[in-house]
Amino acid sequence: MPQSAAPNDSADDADRLEAAADEAIAACGGDVRAALKAMIVANEFLESEVCELRQAVSHAYARGRFKPYNG
Repeated sequence: MPQSAAPNDSADDADRLEAAADEAIAACGGDVRAALKAMIVANEFLESEVCELRQAVSHAYARGRFKPYNG
């Protein structure tokens, strides 16, 4: 990958994050605190999903790639 592509990617990522933040705040009626709470709840849900999926994967298949997570 050329080095000139990296600054563009970070600018695109920043724009995407700004748009996502604006969308989350708008979805919560402009309340930034409510948007943050919603993101925390969503993150906790996703973490629990990851934990469940890791437990469902065969240890032989994963070959110890995952550290046990007791979240």
